[in-house]
Amino acid sequence: MIWIKGGWILDPSDNTDELGDILIKDGKIAARGIFSQATAESYGEDIQVIDASGKKIMPGLVDLHVHFREPGFEYKETIKTGASAAAKGGFTGVCPMPNTKPAVDSPEMIQKILDIAEKDSPIHIYPVGAITKGQMGDELVDIKGMAEAGAKAFSEDGKSVMNAEIYREAMKIAAEIDVPIMAHCEDKNMVGQGAMNEGAKSRELGIPGISNAVEDVIVARDILIAKDTGARLHLCHCSTEDSVKMIRCARKDGVKVSGEVCPHHFTLTDQDIVEDDANYKMNPPLRSRDDVEALKRGLGDGTMEAISTDHAPHSEEEKSVSIKNAPFGIVGSETAFCLGVTELVESGILTPLELVRRMSTNPCRILGVEGGSLQKGSVADIAIADFDEEYVIDKTEFLSKGKNTPFDGKKVKGRIYTTIVEGKVVYSL
Repeated sequence: MIWIKGGWILDPSDNTDELGDILIKDGKIAARGIFSQATAESYGEDIQVIDASGKKIMPGLVDLHVHFREPGFEYKETIKTGASAAAKGGFTGVCPMPNTKPAVDSPEMIQKILDIAEKDSPIHIYPVGAITKGQMGDELVDIKGMAEAGAKAFSEDGKSVMNAEIYREAMKIAAEIDVPIMAHCEDKNMVGQGAMNEGAKSRELGIPGISNAVEDVIVARDILIAKDTGARLHLCHCSTEDSVKMIRCARKDGVKVSGEVCPHHFTLTDQDIVEDDANYKMNPPLRSRDDVEALKRGLGDGTMEAISTDHAPHSEEEKSVSIKNAPFGIVGSETAFCLGVTELVESGILTPLELVRRMSTNPCRILGVEGGSLQKGSVADIAIADFDEEYVIDKTEFLSKGKNTPFDGKKVKGRIYTTIVEGKVVYSL
């Protein structure tokens, strides 16, 4: 049994924001309140006490968007290393995207991911299946069969399904079985050789640009198809002002659409790229100040319901070349929480409770999985953090194989101290 003692409880599931203790027994939350030694002992013997004084106790974070690279690209990341990094970041569950080699496009591949996770992962792995076979865009996967095998969502992440009729059929099936479609919104016919945001900075650096329209036209299309089919649509890594506007409008119109924002997109703009450094290359790219401010407003007013990382590790060699030639992606599992605290809580855009809502309770609801709550009887997936502790991000301390981050050396607030999954401590500082 675990007694988390003397912390500040943040539970968005019932809006609890108060001092208290948590008692954990048999992988569940047995009680919540303020307990004496005698009361705690009445729940069982062999008590492990975790002193949370000065810290906040929150439901474990859930990341709707990671790339753990296994199978096929284990030199970049494995489920084991990625999950360990996520646990360090306060995450008790993650959704690995299917753009592996081979792609996760069959019930057998879903089972393979789950088998590896059972052996290697300290946290929950929620597999995301591809929408088309081999992610080639031509033939639908067995959506129902993959869902029965354990797929929690479907996505063509890394690209969009450009054939709208195939995509519409996928959404119809997803609506029938009530699993979300996670959309990477990028018109491949418009993006060309683009490698960063189209604007003054791309022209200054001589790097081909990616316009906002590359994202926006697919956001509009996907929302309309979701409206037509009744599917639950989740828009990944939104980066533009118009994406926020369209989601806000669609939600008012009753469309089942949610959107996520990544920490790099609410923290940095393209103007922060001072030289040809591929650690600043991600897809979608860092956008303008107007876009960043719109994303923050969307997070603040609840239009954008989730914060996800799009954790995308690459080798140092791959990222040591020009932005023009390097692969897209940065790591995020070990920096998401502190960037959320630093950029959103410290600036007053979100309260600590609302940050946890967007990183835990809302993602669990969107995905349809257990978690995101500290109420009695809930699964004991918990993170304990000091929101006030200041430190400097040091990529050499990452547990991820990937060190590709533009945040190395950045001073931040907010450190994860303990991560608990089903009542078991899987990370402790």
